[in-house]
Amino acid sequence: MLASENLFNVSGKTALVTGGASGLGAMITQALVMAGCQVFISSRKLADLQAYAAEMDKIKPGKVIPIAADLSSGEGTINLVEALKVQTDRLDILINNSGCTWGEELEKFPRHAWDKVLNLNVTAMADLTRLCLPLLKSKAAFNAPSRVINIGSIMGTKATPSVTGSVGAYSYTVSKGAVHHLTKLYSNELAPENITVNAIAPGPFPSRIMAFATDTEDKKDQLAQQIPLGRIGEENDMAGTILWLCSRAGAYITGAIIPLDGGMSATP
Repeated sequence: MLASENLFNVSGKTALVTGGASGLGAMITQALVMAGCQVFISSRKLADLQAYAAEMDKIKPGKVIPIAADLSSGEGTINLVEALKVQTDRLDILINNSGCTWGEELEKFPRHAWDKVLNLNVTAMADLTRLCLPLLKSKAAFNAPSRVINIGSIMGTKATPSVTGSVGAYSYTVSKGAVHHLTKLYSNELAPENITVNAIAPGPFPSRIMAFATDTEDKKDQLAQQIPLGRIGEENDMAGTILWLCSRAGAYITGAIIPLDGGMSATP
């Protein structure tokens, strides 16, 4: 029988959100905290994590626990998981959100821009997911799978180096295409373990990476003209998608790349 009152309930679940104190990660963290989750958040700067955790403590009913970690190195990724294991024996939700970008004209685009962006956006994501598998498997069940959600991008689905007309983010757009492919690859591998793997492909949202195009109202208005729904993404748009994928409502979805872009991915 359909129990609609519990369909989107995630209260009591344990989550890890990388890059969880700013931009899209902060939106995701807030959504999970307001829904009653215990949320571990990570990034390089402990002070930023602690400040956001204190902010989230005011809204409850969930809880935020900061862990400083540099995912650009294998050692940093291992250290994050080891710190996580000290504090929990389960992980119901893994949100792979940490990432970086690089913008430059193609003729001047350096090799190390490929190394840096692909390392953090793809390699670290794949490695962290692998290392978190024991925690993800711990309480995963046939009708209540654990969830891995990778943050991709509209730029991983459209063959363009930029959706704003700015200089090209060549390594970023290729990395997000790889994130989408990794999502499908891992979804097949982990389905028998009762773990779903999906990706969200956001269009423009206010974030550090998009600050150059969203830091004034005039820029937001100009950007909105490129979006069929006529606006950039907002907190509630991200929150609704995350809660859907993490709850019973999203338990039968795996291997999907969810466009969250106001219709941009459907345009020529």
